[in-house]
This record gives sequence, structure tokens and C-alpha cells, in this order.
Amino acid sequence: MSAAFKRGSGRETDGESRRKADRAPDGRTEDALAGGSKGASSRESVRASGRESSRESGRESIHEFGRVHERNPGHASDRASDHESGRHSHLSPNASDDRKFVVALARGLDMLRAFRPGETLLGNRDFVVRTGLPKATVNRLAYTLTTLGYLRFDDAASKYALDTGVLSLGFSLLAGADTLELARPHMRALAREIGAAVSLGCRDGLDMIYLETIRSETALTLGLAPGSRLSMLTSSMGRAYLAVLDADERAALLEELREREGAERVASAQRAIEDFARDGCCYSFREWHDDVNAIAAPFRDVRNGRWLVLSSSGPASSMDEGYFRESIAPKLRALAGRLA
Repeated sequence: MSAAFKRGSGRETDGESRRKADRAPDGRTEDALAGGSKGASSRESVRASGRESSRESGRESIHEFGRVHERNPGHASDRASDHESGRHSHLSPNASDDRKFVVALARGLDMLRAFRPGETLLGNRDFVVRTGLPKATVNRLAYTLTTLGYLRFDDAASKYALDTGVLSLGFSLLAGADTLELARPHMRALAREIGAAVSLGCRDGLDMIYLETIRSETALTLGLAPGSRLSMLTSSMGRAYLAVLDADERAALLEELREREGAERVASAQRAIEDFARDGCCYSFREWHDDVNAIAAPFRDVRNGRWLVLSSSGPASSMDEGYFRESIAPKLRALAGRLA
């Protein structure tokens, strides 16, 4: 029996579990790192980790008026993003059955997605909690991503940070986004006119992700940074995206979301989607967050063959539902129409 288990109990001890959870890319524990031990055993650990990696077979920060705002844990809109702090994956239920689908690659991308806006360092235990992957798999994936330049290991903190490989991918995406360049000056003009934040986003797995956001210069407004993720069910942006899907595709996506976030949120989103047939846009009034009202309108990005969504959001305490329905809605729809 392995030394990692108690004799006769068959269970891993708490101390051993903690030591195994935080390892450097080369397999060293935090204690070994602190002591600077780099002997033959560490080198053998690197070689073993590399061999295990080669055998791997398949498998919203909320900025409240410019400052990070702690989520209210009791509110339903906060729980809509709780999946980000719990175990989750961007794998669809049928992905593992697709012979062309490389699960090991998907798991590595899930590791990179575990970082949230504003976070710089994550430990192996953070990856385990956020991805649901076994500790051994996390250790091998972290080693591989570090070797390839997508993660770097911080010896002082014994944690990982995103490295320049990720940045280059992001710049490649934005550099080729002609629609984003076209939209930006119009978004800026609209934000100034309505006194609210105007954002552009698209789907990312089971979430929506911000590509750009413009904050109003004339009033205190809410604005999320590019890269921030939103719940597809509680955000106006996600609801607008769901509204333009064909019935079968929407039903399949809602089923996945139901398994992750529950039937109640799906039902609430379906009711909000009904607004699209009448108003040409979708709303989220105090549902994504206690003090946030928002509206969104989708349009087809014909250059890249995908749906993009324009949204506008502001503090519910000073921008009521009527303002969004009567003043912002027609302007947002008009801008979406010009960009299509």
C-alpha cells in the first residue's frame, strides 16, 4: 500500500492530501520548494511527470462604478455565477462520445479558463475545485501548459499565473475582429448619449464573454472589463443570444444549462426570451445583480459567421426599467441593425 495512505484505513490523510494538492510543475511540494531542494529526486520527478503527461489519453468580476464589488451571496443573481467557483467544465455532455473530440485538450483549456478577471495566481487546489479534475491530472496539465508558455510557475507563491502564450492568442483574436473596430466608435457615442455602459459580447461555452465595454463619461455607470464572463441565463446578453437560436439548438443549450444551473433559472430566462419577439431585445432587471438593470440586442456578424450581442447596463437605483424600455431599447436596436 502506498505511503500516502494510513495503514489499515485505506484513506488519505489530511496532511498528505494538502501536500499533494500544491506541487510545482516539476512535482515538488511547497515544503521542498521552501527548502530549495533540487536534488536527484526532483529531477526524477520532472522526468516522471513528463512521461505521465505523454501517456495522458484523452480525457464576473463586478465593477461597481469603477471599483470591484463583493457579490452579495444571498442573491439569486450572485448564485447565477456560482458555477465559476465550483466544479464545472466547458465539455458538453456528448463531447466525450465524439471520436474527433480531444478531451485532453479540452481539459487543458478548462485550466486556462479557471482564471477570472483580476486574478493573477492560482494554485493546484484552485484548479481542482474549479475544473473538477483529479489532482494528478491537474499536475500533469499544469506542467504541460507551463512548458508550452501558457502558464508560468511563481516559486515565491507556489502558484501559477497566465503567461504570454495566452496573451498572444487574445491579441490575435482582437486584431482580426473587424466588427469590433467598426462598433467601438458607435458604442462610445451611444454610451455618452444614454449615460450608461455599452458592451459587446459573444458566447463562450455555456457563458457569455465581454469583448469590449465602453463606460459613459457623463455618469457613474457599471462596466465590466473585456474577458469578463456572464451567466447566459441571468444576463440580458445571454438571453438575447438564446433568443436568436433556432428552436432545436436553443432547447439543447437550455437543457445543458438546466443541468448546471437549475430549472428555476431556465424558466426565468425563457420568460425573458419572450420579450424578444415583442421588443427585439431582452432585459435583465435586478436578476444578474441586485443593483444592475440591463438590456441587450443581438446581431449577426456575417464576416465571422457568428452572433454578437450589444448590451447596455446601469445602476438600477438611478436607471429604472422604464428608461431601459423606452429610451435605451430603440437606440440599441438601431445600432445593432447598423452593425449587422
